[in-house]
Amino acid sequence: MKGLVKLEDIEAIEKAIFDSYEEGKKIDTIDIYNKPDQAEIHELLDNLIRVFYPTYFRDRSYKIYSHKHSFGVIIEDVFFHLHKQVALALDYGKLRGTMSSEVRKIQSYIICKEFFFQVPSIREYLETDLEAAFDGDPAASCYEEIILAYPGLWAITIYRIAHELYKLHVPVLPRLMTEYAHANTGIDIHPGATIGKNFFIDHGTGIVIGETAVIGDNVKIYQGVTLGALSTRGGQKLSGKRRHPTIGNNVTIYAGASILGGDTVIGENAIIGGNTFITSSVEANTRVSMKNLEMDYHTTDKKHMTEDFKQSEDWYYEI
Repeated sequence: MKGLVKLEDIEAIEKAIFDSYEEGKKIDTIDIYNKPDQAEIHELLDNLIRVFYPTYFRDRSYKIYSHKHSFGVIIEDVFFHLHKQVALALDYGKLRGTMSSEVRKIQSYIICKEFFFQVPSIREYLETDLEAAFDGDPAASCYEEIILAYPGLWAITIYRIAHELYKLHVPVLPRLMTEYAHANTGIDIHPGATIGKNFFIDHGTGIVIGETAVIGDNVKIYQGVTLGALSTRGGQKLSGKRRHPTIGNNVTIYAGASILGGDTVIGENAIIGGNTFITSSVEANTRVSMKNLEMDYHTTDKKHMTEDFKQSEDWYYEI
């Protein structure tokens, strides 16, 4: 195999690729030390989760007797890395070129300070999300199981962190954070979405919640639900406009439902059945269901050849 490889071929391949870097494409910029670092964001998120759920996710690198000392070290480490990453991110998006490096560092410090002062408030929301998961899932044996094993709570935790930075107008980083959760859980929550207390995601795989979605308190969502836009054909012209639905308090949305459009409002206490497709508003206290598809059963057993096995017509698919 080694004898087949010609050095001039490898050099020609490298030259062709390197030449392509000089063509002015948007993917060509090589400046690895002046861009937000995805791996560093993931690491600081993992450390932040240790702060939000103390003693649940230990760093086994250190043997420390004082938990407060341990968390103090973690908090300072996260502040350092977040400060650095926010300063880099402030030169991206719509802020590109508007601040000098020194100004970005100062602004980043202000943002990080504000974010960390909001950590107790975020933890209050997460406490309600934990309670909602326990109250809403009969399969949950204890709170510890939910914190350690439920992807829904993990995705919500990262969303709430990212949402706080989104509100502080940090470019890029909030999306890197929620995409980290998306990659690990299959739950895609845009950091711009607004979500109230007692939010419960059951199972979670395939859930999509768009940037301008608004979700009230005590909302429960099952796997495969989409809170999306009716159309994105307008592209960047739709940026900043309401494209996603509003979900009122105490709403339950069952598996596979799609609720689309910025003008679509689901009223309080509504129940949205599985596999429904909704593009207009639903009044409060309404139950929306899909009639079960008619199923026809056939058997080779002569005794049952003429019998018709069908679901009852008054049964509606909800889960």
